Amino acid sequence: MGSVDGSRPALRVVLAEDSVLLREGLVGLLGRVGHEVVAAVGDADALLAAVAEHEPDVVVTDVRMPPGFQDEGLRAAVQLREARPGLPVLVLSQYVQRAYAAELLDSGDGTGVGYLLKDRVGQVEEFVDALGRVAGGGTVVDPEVVRQLLRRRRDPLERLTPREREVLALMAEGRSNGSIARRLVVSEAAVGKHIGGILAKLDLPPADETHRRVLAVLTYLRA
Repeated sequence: MGSVDGSRPALRVVLAEDSVLLREGLVGLLGRVGHEVVAAVGDADALLAAVAEHEPDVVVTDVRMPPGFQDEGLRAAVQLREARPGLPVLVLSQYVQRAYAAELLDSGDGTGVGYLLKDRVGQVEEFVDALGRVAGGGTVVDPEVVRQLLRRRRDPLERLTPREREVLALMAEGRSNGSIARRLVVSEAAVGKHIGGILAKLDLPPADETHRRVLAVLTYLRA
């Protein structure tokens, strides 16, 4: 595997998008930043076949695709992650669909997964960064989804302090402790303490740190 701008690894990508214009645009964009689109397809069945054939580093797929234009792409993504729990998948959606994000995060082992709004594609650096984080095993949820969820104040999140909700929102965006610390202008130790409080207040079962963070984000999405 090569590298992109000397830092991020170059990725082999399977892309599924029914809009020819957007599909070709994404192929060009990913190629310009050093990734290789090994297959670009327009429906869910072709996506499943392309992944089986090419075994990519990461999948990028739209939620709605032929024939029904409902949630065929999401269904395919969930199916792929059930069969290949370690396969990173980044799903693109036209609108905020909280249930879609939660179901996607539930698939596989909850890591290496992302849910972004299509508008985010136009913000090239953010999109490329999100793709890299998902391919590296991170969990990324679109900031707009997070903002909409922040307006909801229902159990179990009401047990969290305002600062803990801020930290959890940034966790949901897939940020590391260091990134959260820089964003909030606090120490990493303080972030770690807040995360410990979040995990305790949400009554999450014992697990490794990465999985508990994903469980925390899922709790946040379902609240």
